[in-house]
Amino acid sequence: MRKPRMMPIAITVVISAAALFGGWMLYKQVAVASPLTDAVANVPGIANADKPVIEQDKVSVSVELSDEASLKDVYTSVTEQGKALAGKRKLDIVIQNEEDASLNAIWQEAMFDIAQAMETKTYSDIPKTMERVASGHDGVETVTDMDGTNVYVTIKNAGGAKYIVLPRTPNQMGVWPNA
Repeated sequence: MRKPRMMPIAITVVISAAALFGGWMLYKQVAVASPLTDAVANVPGIANADKPVIEQDKVSVSVELSDEASLKDVYTSVTEQGKALAGKRKLDIVIQNEEDASLNAIWQEAMFDIAQAMETKTYSDIPKTMERVASGHDGVETVTDMDGTNVYVTIKNAGGAKYIVLPRTPNQMGVWPNA
């Protein structure tokens, strides 16, 4: 019986692995990343969108909003367009904030009351809380909005904006990962 030659076997394994890996990378780029980038770039209110990061179980899209953008409209549009392209993966939308320290202080001041409103599902208290907190600071504007799945809070001043998306699930209270 002949002894198998190792060099042709090794070359075959390397070529097969390269073809499979290259095919997977091409699929991710052509079937998911490129169409998602194009779809997100066409959403009104998005000033800049980074290339999506595709992982086994999730797709992350990072966007920067223009000054006149509606957080709720942008988030809803990206979610609708991204779900079809992400397939069964979770779609994670990251809103880039250009904020200053005063916006974080305003959010910290309001966070306890917001958390309480989220926990007790008294969502109508959120705009009141944000208006009350903003009234103590010159040049600060707040916008609150809500849909069936999230509460959207925008805090703006001359130095930038802070965007917060709060899921309407009271079991996830505590420190919000996207605040």
